[in-house]
Amino acid sequence: MAYQPIENYGIIGNMYTTALVGLDGSIDWFCFPTHDSPSVFAAILDEQKGGRFKISPLVNGGDPNRLSCKQLYWPGTNVLITRFLMPEGIGEIIDFMPVGISTENPTYHGLIRQVKVERGSMTFSVECQPAFNYARDDHEISVTETGACFHAPSISLGLVTNVPLQQQDNGVFTKVTLEEGQTATFVLRELEAGTCGLPLGHLETTGLFRHTIDYWHRWLSQCTYKGRWREMVERSALVLKLLTYEPTGAIVAAPTCALPENLGGERNWDYRYTWVRDAAFTLYALLRIGFTSEAARFMHWIESRCHECSTGSCGASGPLQIVYGIDGRDLLTETTLNHLEGYKQSSPVRIGNAAYDQLQLDIYGELMDAVYLYNKYGVAISYDFWIYLRQILNWLCDNWQRPDQSIWEVRSQAQHYVYSKLMCWVAFDRGIRLADKRSFPADRAKWIAARDQIYEEIMEKGWDAEKNAFVQSYSSTALDAGTLLMPLVFFVSPNDPRMLKTLDAIYRSPKDGGLVSGGLVYRYDVNESADGLEGDEGTFSMCSFWLVEAITRAGYDDPARLEEARLLFEKMLGYANHVGLYAEETGLSGEALGNFPQAFTHIALISAAWNLDKALNQKHRV
Repeated sequence: MAYQPIENYGIIGNMYTTALVGLDGSIDWFCFPTHDSPSVFAAILDEQKGGRFKISPLVNGGDPNRLSCKQLYWPGTNVLITRFLMPEGIGEIIDFMPVGISTENPTYHGLIRQVKVERGSMTFSVECQPAFNYARDDHEISVTETGACFHAPSISLGLVTNVPLQQQDNGVFTKVTLEEGQTATFVLRELEAGTCGLPLGHLETTGLFRHTIDYWHRWLSQCTYKGRWREMVERSALVLKLLTYEPTGAIVAAPTCALPENLGGERNWDYRYTWVRDAAFTLYALLRIGFTSEAARFMHWIESRCHECSTGSCGASGPLQIVYGIDGRDLLTETTLNHLEGYKQSSPVRIGNAAYDQLQLDIYGELMDAVYLYNKYGVAISYDFWIYLRQILNWLCDNWQRPDQSIWEVRSQAQHYVYSKLMCWVAFDRGIRLADKRSFPADRAKWIAARDQIYEEIMEKGWDAEKNAFVQSYSSTALDAGTLLMPLVFFVSPNDPRMLKTLDAIYRSPKDGGLVSGGLVYRYDVNESADGLEGDEGTFSMCSFWLVEAITRAGYDDPARLEEARLLFEKMLGYANHVGLYAEETGLSGEALGNFPQAFTHIALISAAWNLDKALNQKHRV
């Protein structure tokens, strides 16, 4: 079996975990019971060893041209339909994880696959080959009248079905022929008392399906965005909800690990954790489109991390880590799975993330911006929370001048990155504003002095007169897409001459010294900025949306720029996959690269759509 392109997948989930379902009907990635648990199916990382759960029609004569595959979401939900069209008829798989029912229901954490034939007749091949603990653990199989039981050292799962199964190698296999109107149901869930349980009847499956559809419709009805790109904004919101961990409110950066940023390269990271820097961007996006409850839960998760830290026990990386486990754990030791070949032979396959103990000073600006936004648009923060924030800001006063690894988490020598200094400025600016807004006691004189010093230092050392642009670091002439956020965080005016010149410099083609290729944005030039890693990478999708928003804001008094922002945004929408999902990056030929789907990209899409729609509305009113 060949690897599916990354963009061929849809995603389902239940706010505890997710699964990737390919256009060929194969679930090639599934961690259980949580987002960051070891994998059960990981064929996306090793097609031979990783394990999969594939349901696909048998094609007469083996001619692939006789089969057409389509995939779509039930409108306004995270229920995925994979449809197969052949001369013999039309069949489909409805994949979902139940939500909106009692957590005591044994199917609540189950994965349901309902196979049906809408027209004609079709024979399906069903193959379930689990490979527990990233294909490191052996398991035992017992086939019963109601399915199959898989027993591994760490967990046991049952595949419950009304179709007879037979053991094949390390899994089970069957063929089932369905006529028009007939269905077959497969439920994968944790075993109860050592038995697989009873198969779901048609009425019970239909009830779970309707409950799940109703849950997603009710949840999405909270969305207040009614603008030009409503469908894509709503899909992005649904993705963010799927990437939530229900018990804590944390949102993972992506549900996958080790998908490569360039094929055959080493830029393969584990994103199944929660980054502090995502907080401000996430809070802004959720609050802008009406999801206040999700914003509140994420803010609570952030507050818990701040309460756990104390300046008296700061390590070299400061009072906060840059990234935590979804349950708040702080040790994310990075290891490699050398027995897995990686997606299309892209190794190493990494789990854990060694960046957790890096010094990245920008996170304090993103933290304070998130708190400021939540206090303004959500709920007023408590005095107890303020005590910890005040301690963090005082620590930052003594440490903002240190070099760090910044937003891109480079694995080379620390630098004085302009983006990090920018976000340190944001930290003090928001802290001062918040203290004044709430009349909190604060070390105002100290914070104001630090804020002003940072501002002047960025203008002096972060600006390159020959390049006519803000650059990546004080010691570099390289451009960096992070500077696109300067007007977004109100460091400079969107039409400040320096910002406009920076926009123009970034907007040039890479061969002319810029970062934009065909409307898509590289985060920086890897040939000009040593980041400690080998190989190239694709354009960063979130940076493309940052460019849209920066041009949008510059276009409030420049209609030509505003139209350019709209053109770029709508062009970028065309790089989503067939069900509206984005990976971290886009490759040279338009293929998806990196972990998938990426929350940060969908957050940036929401922000760009909201601000561009607002700007266009104001233009038309004028």
